Amino acid sequence: MKAVVTAAASGIGLAIARRLASDGASVFICDIDAEAIERVTADDARISGTVVDVSEHAQVPEFIERAVHDLGGIDVLVNNVGIAGPTALAENIDFSAWDNTMRVNLGSHFYCAREVIPRMKVQRSGLIVSISSIAGQHGYPFHSPYAVSKAAVIALTKTLAMELGPYNIRVNAICPCAVGGPRTDSVIKVEAEARSLSVETVREGYLAQNSMRTFIETDEIASLVTYLASPAGRRISGQDIAIDGNAETLR
Repeated sequence: MKAVVTAAASGIGLAIARRLASDGASVFICDIDAEAIERVTADDARISGTVVDVSEHAQVPEFIERAVHDLGGIDVLVNNVGIAGPTALAENIDFSAWDNTMRVNLGSHFYCAREVIPRMKVQRSGLIVSISSIAGQHGYPFHSPYAVSKAAVIALTKTLAMELGPYNIRVNAICPCAVGGPRTDSVIKVEAEARSLSVETVREGYLAQNSMRTFIETDEIASLVTYLASPAGRRISGQDIAIDGNAETLR
């Protein structure tokens, strides 16, 4: 298996890349953090990669071409790029912050998918997995650009699954709830400040959003990706799959 994973020098992307590699895949990653890319590729000979900003569409063709050359092809694309965006009521969100969130969270997924689709059509097989969010399924107060961009990723997923199914290309979205770690800690801190609440109050609110009262672990998302990439997932396409401890609300 030959897999490309974006934004994979840390967090969810790194967990996915390492799990795919441990299952025998050849993996090519990208990130905007040059030091992190160097560290990851030096630590694991099964993973190669480069520095690129896939939210800039002009950089994507060369990135995918390099990945295909390095791997000898591409079977799996994991679109993992995403940012939290601004934390504010909709009427207070700056236009540039809105545009940037859309470009990063949605644009990057489209640009990379657009580039790999012709190659997958030729081989009549492939899997595209995009990391969305339960915010795209439920809505997310104080985070409208994030929620809308993640909902658009789900719509893109379902549309591409329809277009590409006849070519035996599967397209799915994974929708986690909050993932434990530094990024969620930062989001909680910013939201606490924006709402004039304590960090602990906001954290408890996040945990209360799902029935299991839990954050999600990166390895759990990685396991779902490898399942979709395995023979067991060969008939799963067009799905937005929640991994969220049964989210009840994002309010």
